[in-house]
Order: sequence, then C-alpha cells, then structure tokens
Amino acid sequence: MANQSSSSSSYPILCASFNQDNSCFAIGTRDGFKIFDSNTGRLCYERGKYVMQVHYSHQICFLLSAIGAFIIVEMLYSSSLLAIVGAGEQPSLSPRRLCLFNTTTGTALRELNFLTSVLAVCINRKRLIVVLQEKTYVYDTNSLAILDTIDTVPNLKGLCAFSPSLDGCFLALPASTVKGSVLVYNVMELHSHCEIDAHRSPLAAMVLSSNGMYIATASEQGTIIRVHLVSEATKQSYNFRRGTYPSTIFSLSFGPSMQHPDTLVATSSSGSVHAFSLGFNINQSYAVIRKVDKVADSIAESVACRATVSIITSSGYFLEYTLSINHQNESSWILEREFNLLTVISEGTINS
Repeated sequence: MANQSSSSSSYPILCASFNQDNSCFAIGTRDGFKIFDSNTGRLCYERGKYVMQVHYSHQICFLLSAIGAFIIVEMLYSSSLLAIVGAGEQPSLSPRRLCLFNTTTGTALRELNFLTSVLAVCINRKRLIVVLQEKTYVYDTNSLAILDTIDTVPNLKGLCAFSPSLDGCFLALPASTVKGSVLVYNVMELHSHCEIDAHRSPLAAMVLSSNGMYIATASEQGTIIRVHLVSEATKQSYNFRRGTYPSTIFSLSFGPSMQHPDTLVATSSSGSVHAFSLGFNINQSYAVIRKVDKVADSIAESVACRATVSIITSSGYFLEYTLSINHQNESSWILEREFNLLTVISEGTINS
C-alpha cells in the first residue's frame, strides 16, 4: 500500500509503495510514475514526460510535456496490472477516479469513479479494496463486481492495512476518531472479524503481516507500537517503545516471516528508523545456540560477537541463523540455512 505525501508539498515523490512480495516498488511523481526492481534498483517501467508535436506559425515545434501527477500507484505482484489515481491537477487525472492500467499495452483497462477522493487502494489476486473518507468498497479483482460496502468513521488520511495472503486476507480500518480502535475485516469471507482497542489516542499508522497473523499499530503520540495476534484480538503480544517524546509514525512494516524471525520496522518524523524483533515462534519449536564467536575489536569490525542459532520447528523445518551483536548491544539476524526435515533424502547412515 502506498505512503502518500501531500500533492501540494515540495517533495518530488508524491507516493511510494512496494508490491505484495516486496520484489518491486513504484513511485508517483508530478510527471508520472515509475516502477523499480527492489533487488537491483533497475528501472522496469516509466510513464512520464513525452515529446509533443505542436504546430505554431507554420512551424513544427517539439515540446516536452508530462502526463500529470499521481498520488496512488499500486502493483499486483509483478504483473502488468496497476491501480493508479491522479492528483487532480488535470481533469483527466481526477482523484475521484481509479484507473486499472496495463503496463504492457500502455492503456487503461477499466475506470471506477467515486463521489469523493480515493484515499487508498489495496489489491491482491482476489480482492480490490478502495478506501474513501467514510466508505470502503470491496471488489472482486477479476470481474470488478462490488462485493461489499463498509461504512467507516471519518478517515481523512485513508488509513488502512491489508494482508495479501489468500489464507489470511484481512483488512484493518480505524474504528474510532477519539481513540486507537481498529476494525479487522475478513475480506475473503466478507464479514467483520474483530475490533481491537490498541491505544488511547487516535491511530496514526498500522500494518498487517503478509500472512495476516499480526497487526501492528501506532497512535498519534508515536511513542508506543503495539502488536496483536489477529486470531486473539484481545491479547496483546508485543509492546515496543519507539521513544520518550511524541513523534509522527510515517510507516510500519513487517519482515517476511517465512524467511527469518518476525521483525517490525517503523519510520518517524524524528528522522530515525527503528527495528524491533518479535522473536522466534517457540511454540512447539526447539532452539539451540550452537556456537558463539567473539570478534576482535577493531575500527573495521563493529560486531562484538556472532552466534549460530539452530531451530527445529514443529512443522518440520530446520532453520539456522547467524545472530550478530555489536558493541551497542544492537542485533541483526541472517538466515544461513533452511530445509524441510520431512522431505530431505538420506545420504547415508549414522553408525551407532
């Protein structure tokens, strides 16, 4: 889902969003939009300034023109389908119009028009979500048939969160304007799942993990970030302190939970990026620290020690991580090995 800046701001990027598996990201600018490969930084697609031929005083002139500004650019994985919304600086790019755009043909496939501005768009292979100030619409992605309309509290910033997994496909919306309550809606089954009272102050940011297991929220105070299990809405799983002084949380993001221990990243107006570890899912799992290596203190090496952590999960996987801890007691994880214990082929026997 895109993070937007005001279209009247001086920033060159009006919105930015990653696709569902974070392999690509898109940006909207005053001149158009671009798509990049996350791994290499390669520009994959661009629709922006173009050369326009103009006849003036019996002469042919060539002018550099722009297609216009975009405040929402959402990808459907790495497919050719985009959901785009203009900033309204041109009549053809009304913020009340959602355009489904094909990057292969460079043409619009379908347009959806609304009475008020589109504030946010979420999409996966089955559902298309359109968030307005006081209504949220749920569409079938393939047929664009409208499946449900959710009446919401005034949502001026279009705050929402979406988990694209079809097995845990949830949508989160603010449930109050005076406190930090969250409505969690099951998008596949089209019913309200639960309501979570997360904060005393109104919400400023929230995110669902890609598998729909966790929801993280931050209030307008910006000092505490709370994480709840979606399946157990009343149970608070984690409580992280971002700082002592109030700050505006710009974005929250979970790491891909299938690759390493769940992590949560927050960006804020304090100019800092905070990373929090949700730890290992140790329920019915077995973990050992197999080895610890102390690293000699030097200018070039900031790591104080490295530990090799091996985990056997109840689902039948072996995972091995390298845990690095620096002199400021800050840690980082790297997944070194992972394989399925139930499908691995024996290469020999162990002598007893």
